[in-house]
Amino acid sequence: MKQKIFRAALCAAVAAITVLAVIPIQYSPAEGINDKLNHILAFYALALLADFSVPETGFKLYKILPLFFYGVSIECVQYFIPYREFSLFDIIADAIGLLVYGITRPSLKYLPLLRSRWDVPEIH
Repeated sequence: MKQKIFRAALCAAVAAITVLAVIPIQYSPAEGINDKLNHILAFYALALLADFSVPETGFKLYKILPLFFYGVSIECVQYFIPYREFSLFDIIADAIGLLVYGITRPSLKYLPLLRSRWDVPEIH
Protein backbone atom coordinates (compact mmCIF):
# COMPACT_ATOMS: atom_id res chain seq x y z
CA MET A 1 0.00 0.00 0.00
CA LYS A 2 2.75 2.48 0.93
CA GLN A 3 4.60 1.69 -2.29
CA LYS A 4 1.52 2.71 -4.30
CA ILE A 5 1.40 6.01 -2.44
CA PHE A 6 5.08 6.65 -3.18
CA ARG A 7 4.59 5.69 -6.84
CA ALA A 8 1.65 8.07 -7.15
CA ALA A 9 3.69 10.80 -5.45
CA LEU A 10 6.59 10.12 -7.84
CA CYS A 11 4.29 10.47 -10.86
CA ALA A 12 2.80 13.68 -9.42
CA ALA A 13 6.28 15.09 -8.73
CA VAL A 14 7.49 14.30 -12.26
CA ALA A 15 4.35 15.92 -13.70
CA ALA A 16 4.74 19.03 -11.53
CA ILE A 17 8.45 19.40 -12.30
CA THR A 18 7.79 18.96 -16.02
CA VAL A 19 5.13 21.67 -15.98
CA LEU A 20 7.38 24.02 -14.00
CA ALA A 21 10.18 23.34 -16.48
CA VAL A 22 8.22 24.53 -19.50
CA ILE A 23 6.16 27.46 -18.21
CA PRO A 24 7.52 30.99 -18.56
CA ILE A 25 9.45 32.30 -15.57
CA GLN A 26 10.97 35.63 -14.71
CA TYR A 27 13.61 36.03 -12.05
CA SER A 28 16.58 38.22 -11.43
CA PRO A 29 20.16 36.90 -11.63
CA ALA A 30 20.36 37.15 -7.83
CA GLU A 31 17.80 34.34 -7.64
CA GLY A 32 20.13 32.01 -9.56
CA ILE A 33 21.44 30.39 -6.37
CA ASN A 34 17.87 29.80 -5.22
CA ASP A 35 17.14 28.18 -8.60
CA LYS A 36 20.01 25.72 -8.15
CA LEU A 37 18.81 24.93 -4.63
CA ASN A 38 15.37 24.21 -6.09
CA HIS A 39 16.97 21.79 -8.56
CA ILE A 40 18.90 20.03 -5.79
CA LEU A 41 15.80 19.69 -3.60
CA ALA A 42 13.59 18.55 -6.49
CA PHE A 43 15.98 15.79 -7.51
CA TYR A 44 16.56 14.78 -3.89
CA ALA A 45 12.79 14.38 -3.59
CA LEU A 46 12.58 12.45 -6.88
CA ALA A 47 15.35 10.12 -5.70
CA LEU A 48 13.60 9.51 -2.39
CA LEU A 49 10.27 8.83 -4.10
CA ALA A 50 11.86 6.52 -6.67
CA ASP A 51 13.75 4.66 -3.95
CA PHE A 52 10.68 4.27 -1.75
CA SER A 53 8.50 3.28 -4.74
CA VAL A 54 10.46 0.05 -5.23
CA PRO A 55 12.27 -0.48 -1.91
CA GLU A 56 13.26 -4.08 -2.53
CA THR A 57 15.70 -3.10 -5.29
CA GLY A 58 17.82 -0.63 -3.35
CA PHE A 59 19.13 2.65 -4.75
CA LYS A 60 21.17 1.54 -7.71
CA LEU A 61 22.10 2.94 -11.12
CA TYR A 62 18.87 1.76 -12.73
CA LYS A 63 17.04 4.17 -10.43
CA ILE A 64 19.61 6.97 -10.60
CA LEU A 65 20.24 7.08 -14.36
CA PRO A 66 16.61 7.57 -15.46
CA LEU A 67 16.30 10.45 -13.01
CA PHE A 68 19.56 11.98 -14.25
CA PHE A 69 18.49 11.64 -17.89
CA TYR A 70 15.10 13.12 -17.01
CA GLY A 71 16.97 16.23 -15.80
CA VAL A 72 19.06 16.30 -18.98
CA SER A 73 15.89 15.90 -21.06
CA ILE A 74 14.27 18.85 -19.33
CA GLU A 75 17.26 21.02 -20.20
CA CYS A 76 17.21 19.81 -23.81
CA VAL A 77 13.51 20.68 -24.10
CA GLN A 78 14.17 24.09 -22.56
CA TYR A 79 16.79 24.76 -25.24
CA PHE A 80 13.98 24.79 -27.83
CA ILE A 81 11.57 26.94 -25.80
CA PRO A 82 12.12 30.61 -26.62
CA TYR A 83 11.50 31.88 -23.09
CA ARG A 84 13.65 29.20 -21.38
CA GLU A 85 17.29 28.22 -21.77
CA PHE A 86 19.54 25.18 -21.50
CA SER A 87 21.75 25.23 -18.41
CA LEU A 88 24.61 22.87 -17.69
CA PHE A 89 24.57 24.21 -14.13
CA ASP A 90 20.98 22.99 -13.73
CA ILE A 91 22.08 19.49 -14.79
CA ILE A 92 24.91 19.64 -12.26
CA ALA A 93 22.46 20.76 -9.55
CA ASP A 94 20.15 17.85 -10.46
CA ALA A 95 23.07 15.43 -10.16
CA ILE A 96 24.03 16.94 -6.80
CA GLY A 97 20.49 16.33 -5.55
CA LEU A 98 20.78 12.65 -6.55
CA LEU A 99 24.21 12.39 -4.97
CA VAL A 100 23.12 14.03 -1.73
CA TYR A 101 20.20 11.59 -1.50
CA GLY A 102 22.59 8.67 -1.98
CA ILE A 103 24.86 10.01 0.75
CA THR A 104 22.08 10.77 3.24
CA ARG A 105 20.03 7.66 2.47
CA PRO A 106 21.54 5.52 5.27
CA SER A 107 20.62 8.12 7.89
CA LEU A 108 16.98 8.20 6.77
CA LYS A 109 16.33 4.84 8.39
CA TYR A 110 16.57 6.58 11.76
CA LEU A 111 13.63 8.87 10.99
CA PRO A 112 10.46 7.27 12.41
CA LEU A 113 8.30 8.39 9.48
CA LEU A 114 10.63 6.75 6.92
CA ARG A 115 11.88 3.76 8.92
CA SER A 116 9.37 1.29 7.42
CA ARG A 117 11.10 1.54 4.01
CA TRP A 118 13.86 -0.68 5.40
CA ASP A 119 11.38 -3.32 6.59
CA VAL A 120 11.40 -4.63 3.01
CA PRO A 121 14.53 -6.73 2.35
CA GLU A 122 16.58 -5.52 -0.61
CA ILE A 123 17.45 -7.80 -3.52
CA HIS A 124 21.14 -7.65 -4.30
